[in-house]
Amino acid sequence: MTLDDVKGLGERIAGEIGKAVVGQEGTVRHLVIALLSGGHVLLEGPPGTAKTFLAQCFAATLGLDFKRIQFTPDLMPSDITGSNIFNFQTSSFAHVRGPVFCDLLLSDEVNRAPPKTQAALLEAMQERAVTLDGVTNPLSDRFMVVATQNPIENQGVYPLPEAQLDRFLFKLLVDYPDEIEERRIVAAHGTERGSPNPIRWGVTRHVDAAALDGAMAAVAQVTLVDEVVNYIVRLVRATRSNPDLSAGASPRAAAMLASAARAAAALDGRDYVIPDDVRGLAPAVLRHRLALSPAAEIDGRKPEDVVATLIAAVEAPR
Repeated sequence: MTLDDVKGLGERIAGEIGKAVVGQEGTVRHLVIALLSGGHVLLEGPPGTAKTFLAQCFAATLGLDFKRIQFTPDLMPSDITGSNIFNFQTSSFAHVRGPVFCDLLLSDEVNRAPPKTQAALLEAMQERAVTLDGVTNPLSDRFMVVATQNPIENQGVYPLPEAQLDRFLFKLLVDYPDEIEERRIVAAHGTERGSPNPIRWGVTRHVDAAALDGAMAAVAQVTLVDEVVNYIVRLVRATRSNPDLSAGASPRAAAMLASAARAAAALDGRDYVIPDDVRGLAPAVLRHRLALSPAAEIDGRKPEDVVATLIAAVEAPR
């Protein structure tokens, strides 16, 4: 697959999702970048902003094996990974697979489950495998988690562990639409009964497994020169010495940012990464990995503010 094919693939995915989802073009682009670079995505936004519907349309367009888990306070790790059940007919244990064994897993309202349950996703997200009773069971090579959470409520929710947050490539903020987009949403969806369904909106599969594998292979061939590598490293390392931050980003963040930048370049039809690719993706890659200092929190600063300051301060290669 050529880079022009990759660019066309991204446009087809965006166009198909656009049949049902109004706006959210930037979010869709980040989802495609995460898919091509093997990353996971955390969607954060108020209720009713189409986070879940967007993930459903994304899965329908790709034709992936899609599973959804509604995270609740009583959810157990075995509800995610499955468990070994004793079979009395064969006098042996049989592995009953949980919903994590799929291509695309929607973890809806992910912060409603307690830390014990959250930990069940750590190995799956990092190693694409699940270990049960000492036996490691591989997941799909295309395994991807799209999680949603609501930033408004603080009762009945559990903050995601830092180790889990660091496994998400992007944290994307899904905000309310502007007035024009909201009119389009009401006009299009205001006559629907029940929850929206991608099938009713004509969202169909536009990418097969071979095309997806070819696109990933093409992304892997995108050139990342030493100057851009050094820029990524300087940008990430700057988060660890900034006085507004009590904790900076990890080396994993730098590696993920580099992978995402290659995918972004491929979607633009380029076989090389430029600093603008890095700058454009840095907020979504870093915002959930940074911990503000007490003084910065008192001043009302946000991680995005610090990232913007760092992007302006760290010199990019020319």
